[in-house]
Amino acid sequence: MKTAKDMHLRRQSRIRRKLKLRAAGKPRLSVFRSGKHIYAQVIDDAAGHTMAAASSLDAAVRGDKPTGANVESAAAVGKAIAERATAAGISEVIFDRGGCRYHGRVKALAEAAREGGLKF
Repeated sequence: MKTAKDMHLRRQSRIRRKLKLRAAGKPRLSVFRSGKHIYAQVIDDAAGHTMAAASSLDAAVRGDKPTGANVESAAAVGKAIAERATAAGISEVIFDRGGCRYHGRVKALAEAAREGGLKF
């Protein structure tokens, strides 16, 4: 029997495989959601390095929020990653939800990144 972790990893690899086919040289906005925090990074898969990153652990993003496990923190991370990506000269990305459903914190991060100027 497959565990939930096995299914998550299969879903994640299936999503990444499809994204790499559609990417056409665009960097990937990858989202990782843990129980307490949310992380986002813009990755250049061709070069294999991170171009911009933000998380709910950053002091500038966290502010006075007690936890990083809510929609408000995710929206703040989305705005921060959009600012840092545009500062690095990136305006268009492919969104990688990392095997998570597109709702809640992941959706809030994506919408805030769009409002911040990233196109995907």
